[in-house]
Amino acid sequence: MMKMFTSLPRVMIALALTSVVGSVHLRAEDAATNAPATVSVDVAAIDHDRILKAAEAALKLEPLTITSSHAQYSEGGPNDFYSNGDYWWPDPNRTNGLPYIRRDGESNPNNFMDHRMALRQLRDAVAALGAAYKITGDDRYVTKAVALLQMFFLDPKTRMNPSLQYAQAVPGVSQGRGTGIIDALHLIEVPRAVEAMVKSPAFPSGTLVGLKKWFQDLADWMVTSKNGQDEASAGNNHAVAFYLQLAVYAQFSGDEAKLAKCRQRYKEVFVPHQMALDGGFPAELGRTKPYGYSIFQLDNMVTLCQVLSTPSDNLFKFELDDGRGIRKAMEFMYPFLADKSLWKKKPDVQAWDGWPSRQPSLLFAGLAFDDQRYLDLWKKLHPDPADQEVQRNIAITQPILWVN
Repeated sequence: MMKMFTSLPRVMIALALTSVVGSVHLRAEDAATNAPATVSVDVAAIDHDRILKAAEAALKLEPLTITSSHAQYSEGGPNDFYSNGDYWWPDPNRTNGLPYIRRDGESNPNNFMDHRMALRQLRDAVAALGAAYKITGDDRYVTKAVALLQMFFLDPKTRMNPSLQYAQAVPGVSQGRGTGIIDALHLIEVPRAVEAMVKSPAFPSGTLVGLKKWFQDLADWMVTSKNGQDEASAGNNHAVAFYLQLAVYAQFSGDEAKLAKCRQRYKEVFVPHQMALDGGFPAELGRTKPYGYSIFQLDNMVTLCQVLSTPSDNLFKFELDDGRGIRKAMEFMYPFLADKSLWKKKPDVQAWDGWPSRQPSLLFAGLAFDDQRYLDLWKKLHPDPADQEVQRNIAITQPILWVN
């Protein structure tokens, strides 16, 4: 079993001011009724042109790999993903800059970014191609996606190894940390895109087998490695992002045991120990970028509900006795998504102007709660943020892959 999070006491101190942990139950009105939805949104129609534009660009892409570049400070091999901790900078008082020092909330633009960008570009392309196939049935998109997937995940010479051992390294401090697992959050859209394409005759069965094995291996590494266990026990958004990845990879590979652990963690840890009575997330509100972090956390919590819910265990309906649950979190954040001027805290130190974008939490919660307000706001917001920091913190680019 993974260890419980080591940073829990910090979060519990913050929560103690506003929260009391209650026992679990479903909302009585939700559990007792199964009324048909009265709201809807045609994601395929809304995103049709956007999807095809992105897919056409993806058709022209050269193969993407992490082996095409190697970082100066990486202690891994050519197939090992490497990145630097975002908020770590060279020490100006030392001639070689080592060891790096931390400046919270300030991303270092000179960090090694090649592997992160290759992973995100691969995600962008495969997601767009999968979405395009879903709305057109054109096998051209599948053929291109398969070529990209085989090069990035399966070819022995160019594949990324299924681990993140050297992610978010800090030169002079650490060769890789558990916090780096969040760098692969963008990969959650790859299995969804694959599932949208597998019925095409252009998608080889052997490629599907290989991809399921790759994501199963990554999930196994996540739950058995020290870095993975460290990240799973974090008391903030990092643990939620960890379990969102684990849930998607386990679902793709058919690992019901891991899915059950993800549901348990959501109910027994994330809602009781990361959410305040008002639905806010104290660990995120205490940061130098509380607005962006709160949006990021909410998106990932809602997406966990989207991924893990079943007819017999709907996490959108899950609540503690004191009312905490994902509905409460949406109610807390919605006014600030609709009108940022209502935000009570100081503006974030970075990317303040870039938020909000078209957050997936609005779409998923709008459909789950039959709430037209959320869907209307989702439709109004921009789907493709220009700010690099915002792009980095949005895991879902093609919502058509996530809804029926």
